[in-house]
Amino acid sequence: MLALRSRLTRALAPRTLAPQVCSSFATGPRQNDGTFYEFRTYFLKPSKMNEFLENFTKNVHLRTAHSELVGYWSVEFGGRMNKVFHIWKYDNFAHRTAVRKALAKDKEWQEKFLIPNLALIDKQESEITYLVPWCQLEKPPKEVHVLWWNESADSRAAGRHQSHEDPRVVAAVRESVNYLETQENMLLIPASFSPLK
Repeated sequence: MLALRSRLTRALAPRTLAPQVCSSFATGPRQNDGTFYEFRTYFLKPSKMNEFLENFTKNVHLRTAHSELVGYWSVEFGGRMNKVFHIWKYDNFAHRTAVRKALAKDKEWQEKFLIPNLALIDKQESEITYLVPWCQLEKPPKEVHVLWWNESADSRAAGRHQSHEDPRVVAAVRESVNYLETQENMLLIPASFSPLK
């Protein structure tokens, strides 16, 4: 069960300028579509990773009562370890605001999950993303899911090797590399309750 997350960050200004301003919120024409996905990452204390996952597994139904969970993974390798990554779907920003308000009033969620786990989290990141026009979010035919779909780490490596020999891919990379500031790859393992595997 493998998942791979690849994130590309486009430079907002030439690299020679400092400081650079970055925003987690998307702008532009996709913002008019309403539906968006919040990517949340929790960086956990190494000795507390299992405790955090056990608590979330036991109480995930309290959180999913408020909004749709698309997927939930732990990082196997790539970047900082002891990290969980999850995706939540919202109809629009008003929907997200209503969910956050409802969670703030949900005493059972706070007492069983939020309060016990606050001390286990070192850092939290949140990003708002939209689907690109040609993309459709769906469950794959096998219980192996990735944001870039691969059956295994070996099939990913083979696919990357093959794409490096494809003139169309080489040309696309050559044209877009000037906009690439960072790239991050992570191998993700889905949680037992994750809708996407």
